[in-house]
Amino acid sequence: MKIDIYSDVVCPWCWIGKHRFEQGVQLLGADAPELDIQWQPFQLDPDAGETPVPLRQAYAAKFGGAERTEQILGQTQTTARAEGLPMDFSQGQVRVTTLPAHRVLWLAGEHGVQDAVGEALFRAHFEHGQNLADTAVLVKAGVAGGLDGAEIEQMLTSGRGLAEVDAKLAQAHALGISSVPTFVIDGRWAISGAQPPEAFANALRQIAAEQGAAAAGDEACGPDGCKV
Repeated sequence: MKIDIYSDVVCPWCWIGKHRFEQGVQLLGADAPELDIQWQPFQLDPDAGETPVPLRQAYAAKFGGAERTEQILGQTQTTARAEGLPMDFSQGQVRVTTLPAHRVLWLAGEHGVQDAVGEALFRAHFEHGQNLADTAVLVKAGVAGGLDGAEIEQMLTSGRGLAEVDAKLAQAHALGISSVPTFVIDGRWAISGAQPPEAFANALRQIAAEQGAAAAGDEACGPDGCKV
C-alpha cells in the first residue's frame, strides 16, 4: 500500500499528524499492511523568501494580531506536547521559504531515509527554532537523518532536485490538495488532517478490506475509488 504524505516542514499539524499516523499503524499490529511511505512537498507559504521574518510577526499579519497569534501558537504547542513532541514556540522560529528543505527531503527519498530526515527537519524548526533555509541547518538535519553532508551541500549549490520538487508541488495543486497533512493512499483514497490514531487505523483497515474485495471481483467501490 503506497502512502503519499503531502506535508510542509513548518506545518505543526503535519508533525503531529506524522506521529498520529505512526501510532495508528502500530494499533493495527500484525494486521498492518505493508506500507510504502513517501513524503511529498507542499508549501503553506509559497511567497516566503530566504530572508527570515519572525514567526510571530508573520502570524500576526496573517491571523489578525498578536493576541490571536498567541492563542493559536499556545493551543498548537499544548496539543503537540500532549503527543510527546517537544514543540517550543519560544525558540525564535522564523517564516522562511521551505523549498530548500523540500529539496533535502527529495534527496532523502533517493536514499530511502525520508522519515528520519523529515523528523530531523521538524525538530530543527519546532524544537530548536532553527532557520530551515540555512544551509548549515539543512546539512545538520540531513546528516542526522542519514544523508551525506557533502552531497547535501552539493545539491543545494546546484539545481539538482529543483525540477523534481517543482513537479511534485505542481502535482499537489493538480490533485486539489489545499491543506496539509493530506495522506493519499494508492492514488485513490485521501485522508486529510492530523486525525486521531484510531481514525488512521480504521481507515487503513477499511481500505485494505476494500482492496481485498476488489481483488476478489467485488467492485462496490467503483473505478474511481472510495472516499474515506
